[in-house]
Amino acid sequence: MDQSAPSTSQLPASCSKYHRPYFTAAEVEYFSEKHRGKLSISQEEKARQQACGFIEAVGSKIGFPRKTIATAQNLYHRFHLFFSRKDFGYHDVSLAALYVSTKMHDTLKKPREILMVSYAVRFPELAAKSKTIGGEVDMDPMVWRNPSLRPPKAEPLQTVEHDRQRLLAVERLILETICFNFTSRLPFPYVIKLGKKLGASKKLIKFAWRLTVDSHRTLVPLMYPPNTVALGCIYTAALLATIDSTASPHLDDESDRQAANILKQKGDWEHIYMAEAEDLEEIAHVLIDLLMQAAQNPSANTSPRTPSSPSPHPSPRNQHYSSGGPPNLLPVPYKPEQLLHLKIAMRENEHPPRPCRPWSSSDSNVMHDGNEAALLGKNEGTVRFLFGPSGVVGHGV
Repeated sequence: MDQSAPSTSQLPASCSKYHRPYFTAAEVEYFSEKHRGKLSISQEEKARQQACGFIEAVGSKIGFPRKTIATAQNLYHRFHLFFSRKDFGYHDVSLAALYVSTKMHDTLKKPREILMVSYAVRFPELAAKSKTIGGEVDMDPMVWRNPSLRPPKAEPLQTVEHDRQRLLAVERLILETICFNFTSRLPFPYVIKLGKKLGASKKLIKFAWRLTVDSHRTLVPLMYPPNTVALGCIYTAALLATIDSTASPHLDDESDRQAANILKQKGDWEHIYMAEAEDLEEIAHVLIDLLMQAAQNPSANTSPRTPSSPSPHPSPRNQHYSSGGPPNLLPVPYKPEQLLHLKIAMRENEHPPRPCRPWSSSDSNVMHDGNEAALLGKNEGTVRFLFGPSGVVGHGV
């Protein structure tokens, strides 16, 4: 299926690019394999978590709300469905995604401000020696005196400007991957509203909120709409709460068990909430895999870094994020064996998966046969960026 990218002379004089808010599992698998390069699946996942942890650290240190950080992580995942990992450093893509996200949510910061905070995160030893308020790193002289940190062919005292230009270059590519569509729908409000609708307790809703934060470290938000992600996180929280009542005292109400039983079975709720039980089970498997990875590798940047308060705005309980960065990592309250047994039990009782539509270049809604990504970032020809998928644009969109 992989095809070589066309040369500049083969590119069409004009074309249209349609925005795809979501991708099928087959599409995600195809594009991930296409742009993974020589990395194994585990190495790709490690790189993904490293980038998400970096976005989390920089965003928390600046004081961005959760919606800005989550959208930035989602933009990072989307970027690498179009572009190879070997061609871009994760620092550049992460910071560019964070910059675009600040524009989408009106939490704008200048690129230099984001870069200064990122230097403090990347080089804490230099930030500790800094005499400025907030530990701002004077990067140019520091880097130039250290040849190992000096970018290739950079002139003295131009490191920050060099990084800023790279950030802006990647920003353009990210904007083209979303077709300049600044609409962002997140699952956080749905967790609270649907949790109340299902009669779940506040403890379970709070637990589901944290899982929703973690879901943006995966490709789940690229494959499912926010209402489905929210229901999947509520369902996963209910499942995890059954492992060990001492480690996870979240399922302490009969209404929580009733909510879990409703989401476990197919029924009228699927039509009411516009979701499928099979999708919730797939989301649960992805989130449990993420927790297993964290349990096996405690140093990984996963769930324990997330705030405990289900509020998209800074509160007195997490004001320290804006100055000292995220809190220290806490152990995951589950053992890998417990999570593995839960996955096995789920597989034994879950619904048969829905037929997966294979990737097909003949499908007009599948916008990539390799040529689409080749057109991104080019200055030749005329490109029309449309805010909706093919077949939808022009019908009320």
